[in-house]
Amino acid sequence: MSIELRTARQTTRKTTRKTAIRRVHSGASLIELIVFIVVVSVAVAGVLSVMSITVASSADPMQRKQALSIAESLLEEIALLPVTYCDPSDANAATATQAQLGPNGCATTVQDLGPTPGQTRYAEPRFNNVGDYQGFSMAPILDLQNNAISALSNYSASVNIVPDGLAFALPASAVLRIDVRVSAGPSAILMSGYRFRYAPTALP
Repeated sequence: MSIELRTARQTTRKTTRKTAIRRVHSGASLIELIVFIVVVSVAVAGVLSVMSITVASSADPMQRKQALSIAESLLEEIALLPVTYCDPSDANAATATQAQLGPNGCATTVQDLGPTPGQTRYAEPRFNNVGDYQGFSMAPILDLQNNAISALSNYSASVNIVPDGLAFALPASAVLRIDVRVSAGPSAILMSGYRFRYAPTALP
């Protein structure tokens, strides 16, 4: 091998090595840096938007717990009342087997799903049958004397009562489903309970 050829090869190797070293130490180009910034910005924006949606839709645990307590209390208040075909003040309330006036029925007042005329939750004569609470609502939350509870001013409650005997393979009117919904801002709690009608029904 001639000296010129050997020298040329050594020169080529040195040039290649210098080029490789120069590429390693040259860093990122301006275009690569801009692309990196854009990609990272998009990723961060996506993460932040997901976090903001999650935070906005998540209920405060204390608020949810308070709403649950209100729903439980109202559901218990309703479920402790009798379920009769007649208003419990009716003379035939304990013996009536049908929701109508006359024999085997009520003497004066049939109990419908809805407040019995003249009765309220807050004063005598009070609601005295589960059906009286159908359509009941309050905002804010009130005690039994119709006083607003200041700590619960942001809450509201509503009640819906529907015949649901078919779920138990019984006549529709034999079972009442009590749905209590308590709302606080964007969040809401729905709690349900059942009361069975025993006819004739002895008053508690």
